[in-house]
Amino acid sequence: MKPDFSKGLIPAVLQHWSDRTVLMLGYMNEEAYERTLEDGVVWFYSRSKERLWKKGESSGNVQRVKHISLDCDRDTLLIQVDPAGPTCHTGMKSCFGEEAVSPLQSLEAMISDRQADGGERSYTNYLLSEGLDKITKKFGEESFEVVIAAMKRDREELKNETADLLYHLFVLLHEQGIGIAEVEQILHERHALKNNFKGERKKIDKW
Repeated sequence: MKPDFSKGLIPAVLQHWSDRTVLMLGYMNEEAYERTLEDGVVWFYSRSKERLWKKGESSGNVQRVKHISLDCDRDTLLIQVDPAGPTCHTGMKSCFGEEAVSPLQSLEAMISDRQADGGERSYTNYLLSEGLDKITKKFGEESFEVVIAAMKRDREELKNETADLLYHLFVLLHEQGIGIAEVEQILHERHALKNNFKGERKKIDKW
């Protein structure tokens, strides 16, 4: 079913395909819609410049299309996208004031993206295709590398090995179907419990 452009431009809402953050609102004419379908990245019609423009044409932060939905009246589009960078021209993740995505959220999204794209040359897909034994083995190796770097008191090596460890931990969590938000919730609950019992001598946390 095609959008109804009989009344002119129609609004197109961009939404991050993995975390569902609403990123921005733009407008399309029929030509912009067709270019979006053809190129796989979002095109709009600029009302101020009176021409087509590709989102990210100057910054490089294009919006790769994952899925397009049409509302019941066929005059509004919801486009789920994989942004190549910040969507807002201010450098923010969203034009609606969302804070910039954290490195850990970016890492989680990247691992999901790699699996969704199915690239055979992706190291992430290699680990996921090899399965749990390979993933846990690599996580164990990286854990040992962190210990060695700490024992050597090598700050740069420790930072780099910790980054490798976090990456492999996130691959492991992904394989198990666990999102970082679930882990954050446990941390939040433990912190709240500890604060509720502040001043008491009995041990009530797991640290």
